[in-house]
Amino acid sequence: MSIYAIGDLHLSFGEEKDMNIFPGWENYVERIEENWRRLIKPEDTVVIAGDISWAMKLENTLMDFRFLDSLPGEKYLMKGNHDYWWTTASRMNRFLKEQGLNTLHILHNNAVTAENTALCGSRGWMFEEGERADGSITAREAGRIRLSLAAAPPEAEKILFLHYPPIFGQQVIPEFFDLMKEYGVKECYYGHLHGDAIALAYEGEFFGVDCRLISADHLGFCPQKIR
Repeated sequence: MSIYAIGDLHLSFGEEKDMNIFPGWENYVERIEENWRRLIKPEDTVVIAGDISWAMKLENTLMDFRFLDSLPGEKYLMKGNHDYWWTTASRMNRFLKEQGLNTLHILHNNAVTAENTALCGSRGWMFEEGERADGSITAREAGRIRLSLAAAPPEAEKILFLHYPPIFGQQVIPEFFDLMKEYGVKECYYGHLHGDAIALAYEGEFFGVDCRLISADHLGFCPQKIR
């Protein structure tokens, strides 16, 4: 049994949003499926760190979710900035159950234990260039990260997954790193960055946490094994 992670699948089976027009995204769905089936077994766990589907409403995710459900492994879905379909956990869980999408689960304000490791996740936040930092937004997102970390067994090793990078360029959100230090997190995986922004991604140790980018195009549309 292994743990994998990947972010930013940007699936669009039910929407007219073709990522193939972007450099490097040619035949990306076929590449995701080929790599996924080659690597991942039914007993494995996969964290999908946001920007999963271009659907605007939950019911319009069905084709994208059926594609994911057809792939091996148990998948834990996180919220990204483009997941406009995202709603309450209770409604999403009910939808997944009603549609028989039994390998899909929500990772949001909670934690799941796999291979004796607690997987925690939240969207996080990143202020765009020139945007004024807003303490209320940071506090809200920090609160969600705390909920997820606090939901993990105290003795378990904890890995934090975010959609937004906790550090990018000159921008750092120290509250997020303070929480990771408080809960003993040593690894943080994040997505969101594509194209030219990938070259600016911070990968390595920062404030005692090993930070790694897992956006799909950065990984060559191949889930990354982390355990």
